[in-house]
Amino acid sequence: MQSSYLKLQVNCSLQKPSISHNFDHFKSRLSSAFKPLLGELQQLSLRISVPKTIKNSFVKLLDVFVDQMFEFVDQPLLPSQRNFAPVDALREAVLVTNIDGEIPEDFPEGVYIRNGPNPLFGGLKSTKSMFGSSNHIWVEGEGMLHALYFKKETDGSWNVVYMNRHVESETFKQEKQRNRSSFLPAIEGDSLAILSAYLLNLLRFGKINKYISNTNIFEHAGKFYSVAENHMPQEIDIFTLETLGNWDVNGAWNRPFTSHPKKASGTGELVIMGVDATKPFVEIGVISADGDKLVHKVDLKLSRCSLCHEIGITQRYNVFLDYPLSIDLTRLAFGGPLIKYEHEGYAKIGIMPRYGDADSVKWFDVEPNCTFHIINCFEDGDEVIVWGCRALESIIPGPDLGLNKFEWFSKKFRHAELADESVDTSPDDVPLFSRVYEWRLNMQNGDVKETNLSGTKVSMDFPMINGGYTGIKNKYGYTQIVDSIASSASGMPKYGGLAKLSFEEPDNTESEELIKVEYHKFEENIFCTGGAFVPKGRGVEEDDGWIITFLHNEDTNISQVYIIDTKKFTDEPVAKITLSHRVPYGFHGAFMSIPVQTQKASRNES
Repeated sequence: MQSSYLKLQVNCSLQKPSISHNFDHFKSRLSSAFKPLLGELQQLSLRISVPKTIKNSFVKLLDVFVDQMFEFVDQPLLPSQRNFAPVDALREAVLVTNIDGEIPEDFPEGVYIRNGPNPLFGGLKSTKSMFGSSNHIWVEGEGMLHALYFKKETDGSWNVVYMNRHVESETFKQEKQRNRSSFLPAIEGDSLAILSAYLLNLLRFGKINKYISNTNIFEHAGKFYSVAENHMPQEIDIFTLETLGNWDVNGAWNRPFTSHPKKASGTGELVIMGVDATKPFVEIGVISADGDKLVHKVDLKLSRCSLCHEIGITQRYNVFLDYPLSIDLTRLAFGGPLIKYEHEGYAKIGIMPRYGDADSVKWFDVEPNCTFHIINCFEDGDEVIVWGCRALESIIPGPDLGLNKFEWFSKKFRHAELADESVDTSPDDVPLFSRVYEWRLNMQNGDVKETNLSGTKVSMDFPMINGGYTGIKNKYGYTQIVDSIASSASGMPKYGGLAKLSFEEPDNTESEELIKVEYHKFEENIFCTGGAFVPKGRGVEEDDGWIITFLHNEDTNISQVYIIDTKKFTDEPVAKITLSHRVPYGFHGAFMSIPVQTQKASRNES
């Protein structure tokens, strides 16, 4: 799911320390003092110029203050959450030989790679201090890439190698050099604790929070990038997984960067977006096909920081989802949460020409919702069609401070137990239930038509399509399906299967108003993450290809990779690749088809 500021969270509650009336007064005054600084925090470090020796001494004094005033507390995991725990990075790549079935002869050579949080120093932390408590949300763990390399030998056999490695961002290196947890959590908790974390992180490290780079991995102009929404991407050597540095488009992009940029068909340009807590709240950019130039950049001039996780595109337009999940520093300064979903808030979808400005955006009012992931967008006559995975509430940030997080998430996921013929249940009763949804937006008369496309028995998210159809009309899509019982039992989302969506075929088994959905369900206590569509090189039809995904068996504690033929979607996987190392649950994956000669050249250079 999910960013980086910003996503799914299931943390353990901390008891607030008792605070005297005098200290409450002190907190109030200190919080007020922060208000005029909130818009300046991210620029403050750029204006401070002091000799290095004085700066180092000042940082050491601040470190002593933090060590004395802040207590780092481990956030424990339940037994049902053990595969969310981090793993160690490998020293070298590992040859994989345990393969049940056969890797298809026409499967492309390349690398299947998935990103996800893998926190340092034993796991995520909370802090207690005189200012209150603050917590890391679970997606804040430092990014780790898990890669499976496929190379075909001259005799037709397959050579498969597994490798993992942390994304070594600037802040990763800073904290690793200290060899202990150092950044104070600055997303969730008591408002004054978050504000103090902002300021102390900024003064000690020059950043208000860690650059986690743990959400997605993408390619542009032959280069590969790891990304999360709280910072710009890091370029990755796809063969060694070494981090090569930040990608700021030659200095033209200096703000957060969406985890889901979109490559425009025809031009090859990359459409991006950056959401920030201070103005400008949202900017959209277009990067040249060669990756060297930012050819367009525009401030949407929004009045709030809406946590839009994914931008959409059609052949002519950019699509922005403005739903009522927001970051608000002023709200935080007045004692409210930094991140909040407004149940009574408004939702809009903005459609703008590829190189348009804020005045060119046509806004459509839609029913309030939270849609983190877009399946696809395309044009159909006067209409722009948007398909996404829509829920009625946000899984971020979870319950209000002080409420039991496990109970809150457990209740919100508890749907599958009720979804049978004997109980009248709808997604309205379980607001985290996510359905495939369609918005038809008429660019001429402003009309909006909204339709549920999938049924009420299976919640689904993390959609995939054949990448060649991004921005143009497609027939098929794929999603991960939520195991609601397992998710409810663990208080964290778990995906117990995959779905194939046929947008042009009706579902005659439930309602002709719905689309046909086929399911590939895993055995009990086996869950997937990071699925990706792999197109068949000589494929003719859109669904000629495979879904590849990491899985973990919670009974055996064994991780695997499945390859599933999308033409025979409900059949057994054509190959089950068993890994010798555990792969924790994570977020988005991708398959990068890479020619053999490119692989050889890279290895020779290294």
